[in-house]
Amino acid sequence: MYRYDEHDHAIVQDRVKQFRRQVERRMAGEISEEQFRPLRLMNGLYLQLHAYMFRIAIPYGTLNSRQLRKLAFIGRRYDKGYGHFTTRQNLQFNWPKLEETPDMLAELAEVEMHAIQTSGNCIRNVTSDQYAGAALGEIEDPRVWCEIARQWSTMHPEFSFLPRKFKIAITGCERDRAAVKVHDIGLIMKRDAGGEVGFEVMVGGGLGRTPFIAKTIREFLPKEHFLSYLEAILRVYNQLGRRDNKFKARIKVTLHETGCEEFTRLVEEEWAQIKDSALRLPKEEADRIAAHFAPPPFRALGDETSDVDSRAASDPLFGGWLRHNIADHKARGYAIANISLKPIGEPPGDVTSDQMDLMADLADEFSFGELRVTHAQNLVLPHVEWERLPELFDKLAVAGLASPNIGLLSDIICCPGLDYCALASARSIPIATQLAERYTTQEQEEIGDLQIKISGCINACAHHHVGHIGILGVDRKGEEHYQIQIGGSACENASLGKILGRGFSADQVVGVVDRIIETYLELREEGEEFIETYRRLGQDPFKERVYGTA
Repeated sequence: MYRYDEHDHAIVQDRVKQFRRQVERRMAGEISEEQFRPLRLMNGLYLQLHAYMFRIAIPYGTLNSRQLRKLAFIGRRYDKGYGHFTTRQNLQFNWPKLEETPDMLAELAEVEMHAIQTSGNCIRNVTSDQYAGAALGEIEDPRVWCEIARQWSTMHPEFSFLPRKFKIAITGCERDRAAVKVHDIGLIMKRDAGGEVGFEVMVGGGLGRTPFIAKTIREFLPKEHFLSYLEAILRVYNQLGRRDNKFKARIKVTLHETGCEEFTRLVEEEWAQIKDSALRLPKEEADRIAAHFAPPPFRALGDETSDVDSRAASDPLFGGWLRHNIADHKARGYAIANISLKPIGEPPGDVTSDQMDLMADLADEFSFGELRVTHAQNLVLPHVEWERLPELFDKLAVAGLASPNIGLLSDIICCPGLDYCALASARSIPIATQLAERYTTQEQEEIGDLQIKISGCINACAHHHVGHIGILGVDRKGEEHYQIQIGGSACENASLGKILGRGFSADQVVGVVDRIIETYLELREEGEEFIETYRRLGQDPFKERVYGTA
């Protein structure tokens, strides 16, 4: 993974000193909360419903064991002994004391971490495929380009005060695990007819109040023009983006109102003026960054799996974990191991400091000291020897981290909702807990791949628009109410879900989901997953079942 150079270290240390002085001034009453607000937001510090919330950047979701141990220490020393992983591959602490936040930043700087640009109207954490560098079928490791984008965008003077926050995602696989089509800019690595590697460039995706699927504005962009084309897009957006209405300020609205064809013309026109400037990326610089992402020293392994197979046959829990939590690796004899942070009865994405320490130890023991954060609020050990999977499973099981549910119903994406967030209209966590507790492991296996996503407000931090079943909490005359929509997907065949109809009270939601799932199980064809059945039949049979008996 990337290691800081002298410039990175200087930037982070300067930011710690700067923020310490800002906090001192706020504590002394020299500046008001209103004056302090833009300063703290630039450092990832939010004021939530009950306390401050501190968002820590984890660039493209890649962590090493030393960094995770530091996060565990910070959670134990400065918070309440836990943290919350987010859909942007970051970590949030929900209970820091204002006066101690500069110390938290100083602790992070010791392990090459920070909170810069995790908030504000700037380019946020660039995200990627959690299996990057390990995924079977990957064209190239997209983290190289995420890092190049990070260095270009950090405190970029022209793009530090955009009309609205801005999010970029990059994937190197045909299978999209980075949700690129619901980002402001989504980049898919691909080869042209001559075999050259470049990017398909998509713009204008996003969720929230006005959800859109991104549109392709360039089918193929050569690597050397990566930065200049991003710069051209941001310049056009910075000029055209609405600053008079924050609800219409995202690039998705700009592209929609301008028209894709005209927006593309403006970008290409801007790009023509800068494509051969200093922004043209020298191959040697790209190669220098790529060297930081060289594969670890894999052992030469065979395909012997007898011990793993026999354990799976005799141990149903291990067998289920092997089916759902393990993904194929590009190196022979290795596997990608997902660690579910969705134990039944616990808030999705939460992890204790003790669990963080344990996972750091497991990363050292099984995965070359490396971990990844996923968009679904789980963790990944990306490089595990296949024959050692039973040993890893046993250690995870002791810590309550071996739930075999990746991609299943209880692998719910959920925002903090009204339990924490000042913007929320309704609670999310209790709904997620009730749904996870409702279905047995066997029932979830029978249902198969099903993505439920629950947001506590229209800002859609849990991406409910692209859930197979999306649940949105709203306020209805002072009471928590929930809209249900189905048919969303954030994968390569991305789609926005459609609202079924009128909403439901909190105590009705589980029953409604029951009826949706019953309809699917009755009407699916052999081998058909939920989203495939929905797309074949449309919304009507589900709507009839829900409202015909509601």
